[in-house]
Amino acid sequence: MKSRRLFVKRCLAGCGAAVLGPEAVREFVLRVTEPGLGMGFRNDATGGLDRFSRPAAYARARGPLVECTLCPHECILGEHDRGFCRTRVVDGGQMKTVAYGNLCSVAVDPIEKKPLYHFLPRSPILSVAIGGCNLRCLNCQNWEISQARPHEVLVEEAMPEELVDVAVGRGIPLLAFTYSEPLVFYEYVRDTAALAREKGLRNVLVTAGYVSPEPLRALCRVIDAVTLDLKAFDEPLFREISGGRLGPVLRGLEILREEGVWIEVSFLMVPTLTDSPQAIGRFARWVARNLGAGTPMHILRFHAAHRLRNLPSTPVRAMEEAREAALSQGLDHVYLGNVPGHDANHTRCHRDGRLLIERRGFEVTSYGLENGRCPCGEKIPGVFE
Repeated sequence: MKSRRLFVKRCLAGCGAAVLGPEAVREFVLRVTEPGLGMGFRNDATGGLDRFSRPAAYARARGPLVECTLCPHECILGEHDRGFCRTRVVDGGQMKTVAYGNLCSVAVDPIEKKPLYHFLPRSPILSVAIGGCNLRCLNCQNWEISQARPHEVLVEEAMPEELVDVAVGRGIPLLAFTYSEPLVFYEYVRDTAALAREKGLRNVLVTAGYVSPEPLRALCRVIDAVTLDLKAFDEPLFREISGGRLGPVLRGLEILREEGVWIEVSFLMVPTLTDSPQAIGRFARWVARNLGAGTPMHILRFHAAHRLRNLPSTPVRAMEEAREAALSQGLDHVYLGNVPGHDANHTRCHRDGRLLIERRGFEVTSYGLENGRCPCGEKIPGVFE
């Protein structure tokens, strides 16, 4: 096992992104042919458990089987089966997570990269991931890690206390659970975030939000901010793109709001699929009504990836039209992402239009807020100190 000293040394050396994956990721399979069994991977965890396994939260017995209740898939698994997310297995009749400390990515990022524009701007954030995901997005930018079993993409080992010690030692005030789908390494996020809180750090989740209400509410006790990436604002299209359902994600956004977690939403504009200004406008209206007009929205430019390599990049003009549609539905702060140098990367006062935070890529080049307010006195929504 790699020593804690080696892990700390590597992080202190720069903590550059370290993302490795297999050359090819096996196709997922749906196990629906046997009565009483849900979807997942049959007999895919016969090699025994290792030091990265822990008892899984949110599971219940179903006769000789075990049902996972962490996310809306609610996989029902038998002995040595693996869940749809690839991170949960049944061993000895019990549900176990196999995603605990076996990191596939470690990096120090600017918080603007999450993207989070209204939560502690200019802050460095220690960002980590473990392989696996409970969605199958056609456009996934990180499919090499999200569509892999955790052990296949292991590049670093860090238990919760080790990760927190690195952040504290480097003076990094924030942790982010990101890159893949942090909700499927739930136990690691929960335990690490709780320790981080005790040390005065704040915690960020970058997620697709496909999770059941009870575990999400529990996690909100230790999470300070969330960037939620919505795959589509249409139920059939959401299922086509991701393999999930829209309803649970919208309910999750409402829960985050109820629990007082700072929320920013992102939406990838994929040509021919999710590039309708009308649909983006409908989502913006839902956000304004249910989360508040001050909720930042990031409209992101698509670049060919994974199963959608045949599609072109999103035209910037189409993104500008979508932004106008979102602003017209009552949102105060709508940004365009993956378009360096665009004026819609900057934060302006929603009352007088004054430029408050200027950005070049993920770098903040000027900052004009005082105690979270514009010089005109208007309070800008967010967490700025």
